[in-house]
Amino acid sequence: MKTPDYLIPLEKAFIASANKTDALAMKKYMKNKFEFFGIKAPLRKEIYKNHKAQFGLLPDSNFEDIVVWCWSQPQREYQYFAMEFLSRRMKKAEIDIIRLYEYMLINKSWWDTVDFIAATLVGNYFKKYPLQINTITKEWILTDNIWLQRSCLLFQLKYKENTNTELMAEFIDHLIGSKEFFINKAIGWVLREYSKTNPSYVVDYVEGKSLSGLSLREALKWMLSRGLV
Repeated sequence: MKTPDYLIPLEKAFIASANKTDALAMKKYMKNKFEFFGIKAPLRKEIYKNHKAQFGLLPDSNFEDIVVWCWSQPQREYQYFAMEFLSRRMKKAEIDIIRLYEYMLINKSWWDTVDFIAATLVGNYFKKYPLQINTITKEWILTDNIWLQRSCLLFQLKYKENTNTELMAEFIDHLIGSKEFFINKAIGWVLREYSKTNPSYVVDYVEGKSLSGLSLREALKWMLSRGLV
């Protein structure tokens, strides 16, 4: 698959900045699921900054092809770049971009990409297109894909007082009893974040549910640290 012209300078910068020692450490941290150039976040940000200054953000004409190309590459830094640069054009996102986000969620899936896509890209998409929420999330929650299900929980992670608690509770109720670590962790995480906005709601909710130990610990962590429960 030919490298898109827009990415050729980025490819050269990644290769020039590769660090084999850091690449091995990063691969190990990610459970050996992905290859890495070994470029740590501060240097990646510098590379992004230089790339944007010289070549701009993702071109409107073929940004989806660029993202798919990045997702086809073995090195994880390409996926990080695609996510970051997509987040810089969220105001321009059209209604059908949700299927690109879905593609990113279900391919090369792991927490380091899924959590950003769910909370940042999907979360902001649903703020822009709220009528899409029920259609898309009800579809995702009924799949057997844990990353789509996790995204149904995490897209509201930054919503605070705008959280749709009825929908959040519906999804949690649907997933209670799951044996998947990433599902139970997400249940606790979204409840913990919402507890910073409405602690009484979270206390009342968890008291009436049979959450996993992991979910319950995560849900109450912030409130316990402040003596609220």
